[in-house]
Amino acid sequence: MTGDFYLDPQELAQLASSFETRAYDLASAVRAFERSTGAEQIHDGFGLLTESEEVTSAYIDLASGMVEALGQLARQFESVSHSVQGNARNSAVADEALAGLFRGGRS
Repeated sequence: MTGDFYLDPQELAQLASSFETRAYDLASAVRAFERSTGAEQIHDGFGLLTESEEVTSAYIDLASGMVEALGQLARQFESVSHSVQGNARNSAVADEALAGLFRGGRS
C-alpha cells in the first residue's frame, strides 16, 4: 500500500453539502424541540402539584442542556462543512495548476 491519495474536489463539495444539510436539519429540529419543551410547556405537562416542582425543574434543565448541546453540534456540522468546502476549492485550484503545468503553461 502506498501513501498516495487523491482528493476529488467534486466529492469534497458533495461531502460539504451533506454536512451543511445535516447542520440545517439539526438546527431546525433543535428549534422545534425548544419550542415544544420550553418551561411553560413543561409546567403545563406536569401540572400544579407541589411535589412536581422539583421534577419540573429537572426536566427544564435537561431540555435546556439538550438544546444547548444539540445547537453546538449543529454549529460544528456547519463548521466542518465550511472547512471541507475550503478544501474542495483549494483542491480544484491545485488540480488546475497541475494540469496547466502538464499543458505547458497553456490554458
